[in-house]
Order: sequence, then C-alpha cells, then structure tokens
Amino acid sequence: MYLLTMDKLWKKRTAPLPLDWEEVKQHGSQEEVSGAGLKDQQVLGVQGYAHLFQRSVETLRSQLTEKGDGAELVWDKDDPPAMDFVTAAANLRMNVFSMNMKSRFDVKSMAGNIIPAIATTNAVIAGLIVLEGLKILNSDFEQCRTIFLNKQPNPRKKLLVPCALDPPNPSCYVCASKPEVTVKLNVHKTIVQALQDKILKEKFGMVAPDVQIEDGKGTILISSEEGETEANNEKFLSDFGIRNGSRLQADDFLQDYTLLVNVIHSEELEKDVEFEVVGDAPDKAPAPSAPEEGKNIANAAVEDDDVLIVDSDEEPSSSTMESSSETSNRKRKNQDTETEEASSKRKRLEQQPADDDDDIIALD
Repeated sequence: MYLLTMDKLWKKRTAPLPLDWEEVKQHGSQEEVSGAGLKDQQVLGVQGYAHLFQRSVETLRSQLTEKGDGAELVWDKDDPPAMDFVTAAANLRMNVFSMNMKSRFDVKSMAGNIIPAIATTNAVIAGLIVLEGLKILNSDFEQCRTIFLNKQPNPRKKLLVPCALDPPNPSCYVCASKPEVTVKLNVHKTIVQALQDKILKEKFGMVAPDVQIEDGKGTILISSEEGETEANNEKFLSDFGIRNGSRLQADDFLQDYTLLVNVIHSEELEKDVEFEVVGDAPDKAPAPSAPEEGKNIANAAVEDDDVLIVDSDEEPSSSTMESSSETSNRKRKNQDTETEEASSKRKRLEQQPADDDDDIIALD
C-alpha cells in the first residue's frame, strides 16, 4: 500500500495488487494446481499458498511454544514447516507483483544455492562506497576520493585508481549550497497538483514536499500531511497571489532537502509544454583555485593508515585529467609540426652546399 502512493514508479510498469487476508480466505479451500509431476513440482494458486502459509505459521508457532521461553526458530531448508513458510510467503509476494509463481521444488533449489557475492565487481564497488561513507561520517571530507575500477591494469599496473574530487558545480541545484531554481510557467493555467506532481516530484525528485509562499504571510500551498491541503489541488497558482517573480520554498523533510523556486509567468510556452526550467546559474563552474606552491595533488592525498588507497601515485580529478590530456595532445601536435619543419630545413641545408660545390667546380 505504501508503494502504491509512489505513483510515478508505476507509469511504465505494473502496479502491485495488495492481497486482503480475509478476502482470500472467503474464496474457499479449493486449491488451483498447475504443472505436472510430483507434488513438490506443482504450482498452487493464491488460495493454495494462502492455506499453506496459514498451516506453516501454526506449525512453527507450536514448535516455538514447545521449546519454551527465550527459544527461537532456526531456518533450515530441510525443515518442512520452514520450507513451507518460505514457499508460501515468497509466492504470495510474487503474486502481488505480478510475477510467475514457483513450485516448492524450485524454491528449495534457490534457497539451497545462495552463493555470497564476495569477489564480484558489485561487491568491490560496494566496499569502496562504504569506505568513502566512513570518511563522510568522520567529517574527513578532504580525504574523500573518486575511485575508478579499470578493466585492465593502468601503466602503473593498478586496477583501482583514486582521483581528487571535482569541485561542486554551481549550475546544479543539487550541488549548490543553497539550491535555487527558476521555473517558467503560466500561473493562470498551472494548478497546484501539477506543481506538486510534475514539477517538484517528477522533475526535482522530491518525495513529500511542503511548499510555502514567501509572501510575508507564510501561506502554506502544499502540505505533506494527508488531507491538510487537498482543497488546493485543483486551484490555479494565481488564486493564491502567485505571479511573475513570486518565490516558493519547497521542503522535503524525508530527504532533508530545501529548494527555493522562482516563478516566471509566461503565456508564450510551446504547445503541450506546461513549464520550463530556466538555468540562471553560470554556464561553467569557476576554475578551482591553484594548489599551493610545492604541493602536488598526486602525492598529497591520503595518510598511510587510509585503507582505501591502492595507488600511491594518485591521479588528479577527472576533469583535470581530461584538460591535461587535451593540452598534452596540443603540445604533441606542435612538437610534431616543429619536427617536420626542422627536418625540411635540414634537407634544404644539406642540399645547398652540394649545389654550391657544383657551381664552384663549374666556375673552375
């Protein structure tokens, strides 16, 4: 039921269908069976797995009671009640998400062949992320690095290469210290529901926004509390005094995120376009300040006790690497051009003395 409230998740996929326990039990005890073979190889229907779920819970409860206070149940795929519980619970959940249900035999095969992902790429990246997360929790922001995992060793024979972080981009409303964005729309045609769903949730990724109009009165336009501002949903923004130049403060407490929205009224939007995001921030991020004299990014980075460092020769930031490669390419081209010119000059000089000698001989 909670997932169904996230309506944008189900625009391109099938929404879950919650099961009501009382409704399932009222359908009777007739069990739908599909597939041939042994009993464990047959796939039951929703009612069949619902009754299997009920029987397994009752059996497990009686086992726990027999063990006495403080006892606990231990999972074992060879324990029939435990296997019945997992089979029934998994299949009921698969039915909710419109997935093909599995037989008890298939479920037991999967439960008995779980291999920990220790040496996979996902596990390596997950470990690196956790190590960087620990630095953030310890407020060691200067020690944070971007780690690249190469498919092949680099010239230094390293697979993991740490790089200095790129500076925040002031053009990005996520990276900015005080996120602010400008939206062009028609205040006489845009309703509050569209502002909440299409602009704040879909465009800017908010989950449960609270919107306040900065009009000196603290007017609440949208509230994340259910039913508090539902009467505003079908009203136009102009009904609340919102006009060209109005400012809205949107807070998403679930993500601890605040966004200031500047409204520009326009009646000249293209057909079927409800709003446009206007980028009023600089097109390019300011160049990072030059490093202090004698300080090298590549060698400065991290203390010896930092377990994340796998390459003592640290690379600069990715953007710096790209610009340096372009510079080196231009230098290489200039050097090649100079070499070709020098070579042609050398050939002319080598030919010139020979011609002079011939002329001298001719004169003699």
